[in-house]
Amino acid sequence: MTKFTLRSLAIAGAAVAAFTVPATAQDASTPITTEEFEAAQKAWGEGIVKISATHQAGGDYRAAAKKHLDTLYNYDNGMVLFKPTLAAEDQFRGTYDEALSYFVKGKYAEDSGFAIKGWTAVRFENEGIVTDDDNALAMGNYYFTGADGSVTKVEYTFGYVRDEDGKLKINTHHSSVLFAPTTVASAQ
Repeated sequence: MTKFTLRSLAIAGAAVAAFTVPATAQDASTPITTEEFEAAQKAWGEGIVKISATHQAGGDYRAAAKKHLDTLYNYDNGMVLFKPTLAAEDQFRGTYDEALSYFVKGKYAEDSGFAIKGWTAVRFENEGIVTDDDNALAMGNYYFTGADGSVTKVEYTFGYVRDEDGKLKINTHHSSVLFAPTTVASAQ
């Protein structure tokens, strides 16, 4: 007969706990689902609205933008390919500080603070979502509702990876304004 002491049970319990993952927990190897992707898109839109609302209320919108970046973007874990809509002089925002500047002004003169423009809603319309185990990609249009009720349509491509805690993080974000045929004709 095996005797168990409280100490041996505690050690055994700790060893089992170290290797047991709750059924609802996600880890970095869990395939990304379409539902998770759509929830991450919704969180992104809500984050932009929160930054705008915080700015409108005179609150700490930079802190709200930092939380948005910390929670939703993969800057801490790897490369992020970020091409914002309204960036021409510095088209790509590969660092955290460059992304923050785009959202709330700062580093570049061209940055007018996209996330502090008074957006009241963001809606995604996916053309399609491709999921491939630990990464996912979508392309489509998203619509930004202004304080006056006007809606701005923007094209996007978003890519996500799962971080070591199992959370989805953006590693690709490309936004662009809609094609304007007169622009191409005048450039030729």
